[in-house]
Amino acid sequence: MANLAVVSNALRYGLVGLGVALLSTAQLQLLLAERLQRDRIAQQGPEVLFQLRLAELALDRLPPARLARLSGLPLRVGAAPPIRPDRTLEAQARLLRQVLCSILTPCPTVLPAQGPQRGVWVSLLAPLDPVWLLVPIPPVRPWPPDPWLLLAGLGLGGSVALLLFFWLEVQRPLQLLQQALTGVGGRRWPAVQQERGTAVVRQLTGRFNTMVQRLQTGEQERAVMLAGIAHDLKSPLTRLRFRLSLTGLAPADLQQAEADLASLERITGQFLLFAGGGDHEPAVCVPLDQLLAEQAGGLDATELALELEPLVRVVQPVALGRAVANLIDNARSYGVPPLRLELRAAEPAGEGFRIILWDCGAGIPAEQWDQALMPFQRLDAARGGSGHCGLGLAIAARVARAHDGHLERLAAESPAGRRFGIALQGRSRSEI
Repeated sequence: MANLAVVSNALRYGLVGLGVALLSTAQLQLLLAERLQRDRIAQQGPEVLFQLRLAELALDRLPPARLARLSGLPLRVGAAPPIRPDRTLEAQARLLRQVLCSILTPCPTVLPAQGPQRGVWVSLLAPLDPVWLLVPIPPVRPWPPDPWLLLAGLGLGGSVALLLFFWLEVQRPLQLLQQALTGVGGRRWPAVQQERGTAVVRQLTGRFNTMVQRLQTGEQERAVMLAGIAHDLKSPLTRLRFRLSLTGLAPADLQQAEADLASLERITGQFLLFAGGGDHEPAVCVPLDQLLAEQAGGLDATELALELEPLVRVVQPVALGRAVANLIDNARSYGVPPLRLELRAAEPAGEGFRIILWDCGAGIPAEQWDQALMPFQRLDAARGGSGHCGLGLAIAARVARAHDGHLERLAAESPAGRRFGIALQGRSRSEI
């Protein structure tokens, strides 16, 4: 089947190249024939001029019929010689008249002649009746073409066939594969690509499809594993909380046990969220300033200041709210108050948004920023403590990517000292 497809493609592009070669050769031959005809008429002008002068001088002494017998010139007497309605011959007659008018005065009349011999009638200055001289104009044979023109046509046809082959069989499949490759790891996995093009391109497409299938399988297995672990831990945690309420522990020990259980519940919640719990949330049009105000509703204004610009965007509200809550929780745990939450419009105008959380701490060093965004990575200097498993910034970064944005590290100087910020930038999602 593969050999048959190769032969079929070669035959198809070969026929296209042959068709282009024939058409280009015919067009070039027509242009060449027209040019040759013009050159022939231009060269024929002095000869016709000589015949006209000779015939006009002889007509002063001889009648037209006798002059035709003695000189062999094809002459005709009459006011209206028979003419042929031929556009090509009319164009050639006009061209010959232009050549003669540039030399003779007065300008002679030139008409396409009708008869067995192809030519034109040229009027003479006769003393009595009008006399016409027949000037033969043989046609230029348009076929067979000149060998050099045929070679040029074949070269042009072969070039067009090769360009068409590279575009349809190599360039276009690779462009489609490149577009599909940009979707790998995004919020939507690319569909299975059709294997077409050359053998190498088809093999590359097949391996790409296999790679995408393996990545999807691994992603699904990881999500199921994390979701299963988090789900299975919920029941034991609930039972432990219930049993702690029945025991007679000291208040300090009970408070510590409650804090440990809260940390475990937080970790299981982060696992569920990172496992893809919000990937399928529908996007809705919401006022972002109100959404962020709800996330900061439990905090005192002295601890978290709000600077929210009224914006309405199409987002996943639950996922975006959890991402902002993670940023606030991280800043409260590891930053230095006071905090400030900002909401600004971002490019492109009318679609983008930018959420920035500032604190007065040293923050995460620039050289460790990429590591901080990786799942399950905890930085000793900036992160750690109970209830944190290294997923807060990773979840926020995933939510930003789901909104065609990113998470950005910021640093600024203020009168109160150095400040550290994290910006979540995104834009409205297309689907509602």
